Amino acid sequence: MNRTRTNDRFRSSAPRRSGGHGRRSAAPRGEFELPTTTTPALPAVAGFAELDMSARLLAELGTQGVTVPFPIQGATLPNALAGRDILGRGRTGSGKTLAFGLALLSRLAGQRAEPRLPLGLVLVPTRELAQQVTDALTPYARSVKLRLTTVVGGMPIGRQARVLRGGVEIVVATPGRLKDLIDRGECRLDQVGATVLDEADQMADMGFMPQVTALLDQVRPEGQRMLFSATLDRNIDLLVRRYLTDPVVHSVDPSAGAVTTMEHHVLHVQGADKHTATTEIAARDGRVLMFLDTKHAVDRLTLDLLRSGVRAAALHGGMSQPQRTRTLRQFKTGHVTVLVATNVAARGIHVDNLDLVVNVDPPTDHKDYLHRGGRTARAGESGSVVTLVTPNQRRGVVRLMSDAGIRPQVTQVRSGEAELRRITGARTPSGVPVVITAPAAERPRRGAPSRGRRRPAPTARRTSVRQPPADAAA
Repeated sequence: MNRTRTNDRFRSSAPRRSGGHGRRSAAPRGEFELPTTTTPALPAVAGFAELDMSARLLAELGTQGVTVPFPIQGATLPNALAGRDILGRGRTGSGKTLAFGLALLSRLAGQRAEPRLPLGLVLVPTRELAQQVTDALTPYARSVKLRLTTVVGGMPIGRQARVLRGGVEIVVATPGRLKDLIDRGECRLDQVGATVLDEADQMADMGFMPQVTALLDQVRPEGQRMLFSATLDRNIDLLVRRYLTDPVVHSVDPSAGAVTTMEHHVLHVQGADKHTATTEIAARDGRVLMFLDTKHAVDRLTLDLLRSGVRAAALHGGMSQPQRTRTLRQFKTGHVTVLVATNVAARGIHVDNLDLVVNVDPPTDHKDYLHRGGRTARAGESGSVVTLVTPNQRRGVVRLMSDAGIRPQVTQVRSGEAELRRITGARTPSGVPVVITAPAAERPRRGAPSRGRRRPAPTARRTSVRQPPADAAA
């Protein structure tokens, strides 16, 4: 491999790609032993002004109202800005995006990419997380005049190829779509000097590891690698050993999921009463995110809630990406108050003032529980996670909570009773069916020219049960 084309801005004082990591520290249950750095880490900072970072980025932090770094930012940014490899573990909502994003943008500031040759890469497992990372970093990228684009499945690949041909400094991508564009000759990674893997454990769980390693083999070998995740299990030990050299390791908390501002409730319900209890919880004041196992179950519950008078919308992999984006926007703005979702919403979604997550169907994996719950109690806010459990599910949920390191409050409840109202804010729905239409701001203007073929405008958005495209997760 050609190693002659280098850029000192991406060189580290630590030896590169040596393959040796020194001693390993003890690992929490279910996780691999974290490497111990052989080069002392730079000390954490208490304020952004202490960092060797672009003045424009510092000014934009103030504009965005970000005044004090979260622990994972204060600990990793000094080392990331110095070019060190980073292995960061932190719960969802702990500030990982800015932890790697500010370092990436600051180190690229002042550079310009050639067509099809990005300089920075952020790999994520899902379209929603890709969009969230892009949205979070866009104002900071603009402040230092860096071009940033999102490359995901479910969107026109030709449009993404045109953007890459025009030149962008940073690509935020899911592995499948990025591989497609590389195979078409629309992108090359040999000029990528800084690479971020966000939620790498989920990429492994989703079967993306061969694609991820193939992509990492194409970036510059002397470049910087940063890996951030809420959980670090043995599925990604390969990535750490193969691609990170003498990394600075930082963990926000050992359990990688427990949040002090989060309450966990297990509500024992009878199977015949579960649907009524679910509907009453959905009718509460404020936003609620409900998780179910399958697309069919999501569609069915959403339809039932709409008939009961609850402003609900579905989110799952069978929907097109524009549908998913529109639904999320309506949930964030309050046009929809209940989002009924599969695990596609378990990561990569941030909604302000979301104080209740309900596992209508308990997850089978403790990591899924932590990530579902991580949609609430973000960035210091408070929130509750409620799991509805029927008698035949009790033993499995006890094991689930133990694996997640959670000690929930367990309560027997019935629909219409005070305990259900006290814990969840449940109330009786109006019973007046509702139809969710697009907000006025989203409706096309009368007489505005249409693009493509004309289609009759629906009077209401109907739930889609189409099968997902082949790259639905990418």
